[in-house]
Amino acid sequence: MKWSTLTLAAALAGAIWGVPAWAQVPVRPAPANSTGYYHQVADNVTQASPSDATTGDMMDMPMAASEMGSGMAGCTANGGCDNGCSSNSCSCGCGCRGGRFCCNLGDPWDLGDKLFCKDSGWDLGGWFQMGAHSSNDGVFNTHPGNLDLQQGYMYLQKLADGSDKVGFGGRVDVLFGTDGSNTQAFGNHPGRWDYLNGFDHGIYGWAIPQAYGEVAYKKLNVKLGHFYTLLGYQVVPATGNFFYSIPYTFNFSEAFTHTGALATYTQSDKLTLYGGWTLGWDTGFDQLGGGNSFLGGASYAVTDKVKATYICTAGNLGWIGNQGYTHSFVVDYVMNEKWEYVFQSDLDSVNNSVNSGGTHYDTIGVNQYLFYTVNDCLRAGGRLEWWKADGYSLWETAIGLNYKPHANVLLRPEVRYNWVPGAGNLPLVLPVVNPLNATASQDYLHNAILAMDAIFLF
Repeated sequence: MKWSTLTLAAALAGAIWGVPAWAQVPVRPAPANSTGYYHQVADNVTQASPSDATTGDMMDMPMAASEMGSGMAGCTANGGCDNGCSSNSCSCGCGCRGGRFCCNLGDPWDLGDKLFCKDSGWDLGGWFQMGAHSSNDGVFNTHPGNLDLQQGYMYLQKLADGSDKVGFGGRVDVLFGTDGSNTQAFGNHPGRWDYLNGFDHGIYGWAIPQAYGEVAYKKLNVKLGHFYTLLGYQVVPATGNFFYSIPYTFNFSEAFTHTGALATYTQSDKLTLYGGWTLGWDTGFDQLGGGNSFLGGASYAVTDKVKATYICTAGNLGWIGNQGYTHSFVVDYVMNEKWEYVFQSDLDSVNNSVNSGGTHYDTIGVNQYLFYTVNDCLRAGGRLEWWKADGYSLWETAIGLNYKPHANVLLRPEVRYNWVPGAGNLPLVLPVVNPLNATASQDYLHNAILAMDAIFLF
């Protein structure tokens, strides 16, 4: 679960330096019906997120890699043959003359198109994500050997069109699955918003990760309510990520949701500015611990191929600490129609006096991604991550594929390996003292994991 690995890192540090593990890191509050694991949350995407794909839009794939965040790149839904190429290989990588690597995805089935007129601005959609993995990775995939529904996701959205006049809109997202408890607003006092008794049923749970109103005019867009964070590159919705598994940095060093107000100003085709006020980290209409913080930053297209995004939070972050600063810096480099490279670095510096007796919490993470587009149906990718918390490092790497046999279906097989340098002489099982009496195992430290999921969009 989310914070079991974080607490494991603290336990390792404690074993080396003699510092109690529970004084090293903040512990997320347990869900009301906790069975002994750390409560986790997940990072999704917002409509105007600077570095991530829009939630639920993989049914409209393929699109340019630079527009997808960590999604799958391509050309057009009919196989990429609309660009007038005359050879066996279109610029997007698929053959339009019966070439060897040609694929034809067909037209996607879209629930929103069936229910609403195209000019209405309304959309209803979602997906089902089901997956299995060979081992517990200590992050999101913590139930090995099972085929689980991880995300049964549905959203209803009205786009705020401010192109000619003031436009109004909003969005509500609902999630059910093993990722449900990861996405709840556990930055609340228990019993508020979706952090409620009865929302979790064993390993399955419900969450309402977004519920906001929106107003737009010309270059300005403002959200009011509960929405996904702007931090980071990885996201909670399975449709926005290349990999099935979740990095440490995303899981331990970033907020997932906020409640408050967020303005987005598109100054030009190159520069977008973000700024707003929130109730801290992972809140849903509740001000736990006096949460009162800034969320904002900027995204800038350095060249036609390079986009840089800086996002930060600062102030009273609520449950994680009463004084803190965090940032995420992402550079997306689309080298050509085949290759894409992404660099991400996160930094946290937080005073934990609210929950941990005056300790200080520092993390840093560096994630690197490399993607190769074979054609509209197939993409390959690799990830290398270094994450460090209070002086102790964890590493992981993953290699995987995205394969689309149909415009509404995505398969994501991968191999992941976790390791912690210098941990070989530690005890096999490290008891971790924490409010949930969880136990962290050395299995997290050096393990190879085979995993695969399938996403069915509607």
